[in-house]
Amino acid sequence: MSAPATRSLVVVTAGLSEPSSSRLLGDRLAAAVERHLREAGLEPRLEVIELRAHAVDLANQMLTGFPTPSLQAALDAVLGADGVIAVTPIFSGSYNGLFKLFFDAIDRDGFRAKPVLIAATGGTPRHSLAIEHAVRPLFAYLRAAVVPTGVYAATEDWGRGAVATDGSLVERIERAATELAVAMAPQPSAAPHDAFADPVPFEDLLRRSSTEA
Repeated sequence: MSAPATRSLVVVTAGLSEPSSSRLLGDRLAAAVERHLREAGLEPRLEVIELRAHAVDLANQMLTGFPTPSLQAALDAVLGADGVIAVTPIFSGSYNGLFKLFFDAIDRDGFRAKPVLIAATGGTPRHSLAIEHAVRPLFAYLRAAVVPTGVYAATEDWGRGAVATDGSLVERIERAATELAVAMAPQPSAAPHDAFADPVPFEDLLRRSSTEA
């Protein structure tokens, strides 16, 4: 029996504290995506990149244009992933500086059509629209294939239990994770079209010729 195909999943979190709510949300999203991939017969390979550890390297890369080996490894991991979960805290109605610095350093052409799940955390539900007006346009610029459901978690969302009620954080995580897992699954290749598989009957060709004449 052959081993299941693997799918690499990279979580990028831009939380500043340790531990951070952004990392917690990233872990919960990753666990859900991994479960759905296994249910589809695929073996996930997970890597988590906490941008807090690369803060100095990101600033130097912005000034010099040259990433350190550790930062380059993180960039390569994201570019080589079959799917990406990107989580940022919301500061002043948008993603934070670490998040922007990292994705500014990403090769735009290498990110084309990559499946991405976008997520964010914040202190109040009022910042939830930042997912759509700030985070999603960033990945549209990178030409990523962003899944429809973005996940925003306010402070009050964490204490609402583990039941996937309509509109709850658990339900949103499940919906977004399902979308990313489907996007990461191998797509069946279309069978080549055989022009001779369904030929036009000779009588129809004669009829068409006489009509045109």
